[in-house]
Amino acid sequence: MNNMFTWKLHGNGKTIQPGEVIAPDERLTWARTAGIGAQHVIAMFGATFLVPILTGFDPSTTLFFTAMSTALFLLINQNKLPSYLGSSFGFIAPIAAVATAHKGLAVASFGIMITGVALALVGVLVHYAGAKWIEIIMPPVINGAIVAIIGFNLAPTVWTNFQKAPDTAIVTLVAVLFIAVLFKGLLGRLNILLGVLVGYAYACVRGQVKFSAVEQAAWIGLPQFRMPQVDFSIILMFLPVVLVLIAENVGHVKSVAQMTGRDYDDQIGTALMADGLGTAIAGFGGGSGTTTYGENIGVMAATKVYSTAAYWCAAGFALILSLCPKFGAVINTIPGGVLGGVTTLLYGMIGMMGVRIWVDNHVDFDQPLNVMTAAVTMIVGIADFSFAISGVQFNGIAIGTIAVLVMYHGLKAIGQATGVIPRHSAGSDTAAGEAH
Repeated sequence: MNNMFTWKLHGNGKTIQPGEVIAPDERLTWARTAGIGAQHVIAMFGATFLVPILTGFDPSTTLFFTAMSTALFLLINQNKLPSYLGSSFGFIAPIAAVATAHKGLAVASFGIMITGVALALVGVLVHYAGAKWIEIIMPPVINGAIVAIIGFNLAPTVWTNFQKAPDTAIVTLVAVLFIAVLFKGLLGRLNILLGVLVGYAYACVRGQVKFSAVEQAAWIGLPQFRMPQVDFSIILMFLPVVLVLIAENVGHVKSVAQMTGRDYDDQIGTALMADGLGTAIAGFGGGSGTTTYGENIGVMAATKVYSTAAYWCAAGFALILSLCPKFGAVINTIPGGVLGGVTTLLYGMIGMMGVRIWVDNHVDFDQPLNVMTAAVTMIVGIADFSFAISGVQFNGIAIGTIAVLVMYHGLKAIGQATGVIPRHSAGSDTAAGEAH
């Protein structure tokens, strides 16, 4: 355990030569390491705070549990795998469904907690049985469809917020888009955060921001913790998120492996386990569910610093900020117009991540099985099909997830039995159009 918290000083700790990288078990001087950690916190601010704001959760509580989850992730992975766990957008749709059913945030917290437990159990299974079975159950055509509908299902919510202040929404969206193409490096990667600040400033000038809650909030204090309320009827709304979290964590592990040149395949199980436990703990205490963050991958790619020491610093900064209620109150003043503008891009990007999974894995949509499976799933998710059985509510994401799994594997089995889809060697999905 003592060795786990020992990082080798890279060179003189002050400079990085062109082409050099700071490995996970290395660090710069502590001042520079802390600075890199602060960059990670800033990079995830825009997206992480939007989740609690959009779902009604407390931003300070969410930030507190992102710090706790990050520390837990680093511990479980023995400081070998760098990652900051921020708020997962995958939970927005099921939380919104719970709100529509008038069940309250405590019930949503129960759904988050159960999702975390399920993900942790998947992590245990992957750790001991390997990750191959995930590829069999969730080939890219299925994985992409589920991720896509989680984003596109939220489109009506975007329009509702956009209509609250169309001018502010447009200013925010334009700022987010322009910053991404006007600036290089970290500034460009912080386009969501900076775009929100531009929209917020505009909203202040327009008199759309109310500061009364900020004035009343204390400078120092604990976040608002909340116990979950048990309601098993909402579980099916949340379980599809497990599949999204699996995809995000596996993608993170693969990305870090590619950037560092190290083999992290044996960390996939512990990564899933750690994120699952972090999400479960967050749900138990009233925070948003957590996941690995692409923004932090961007910071690592830009700085070439993969030191896990920087992530401990990031967790420390997040913890300190979470203990400032006034800071959380400021975050809560972001008006609907700003949210409508930024989520026009963000929710669409979640949907397009699903499409990217199809593209990156060369899913062949000339194959009827693939195109039919994806087509039905997209319509079910975007139109938000819904029905209830014995008091158990199914929304578009839950129905779409069940449909894509049943359709793909069911139709594939029938096709292979009739000879329409040729049988191939174990693990091959060429007939279904999957990538080699």
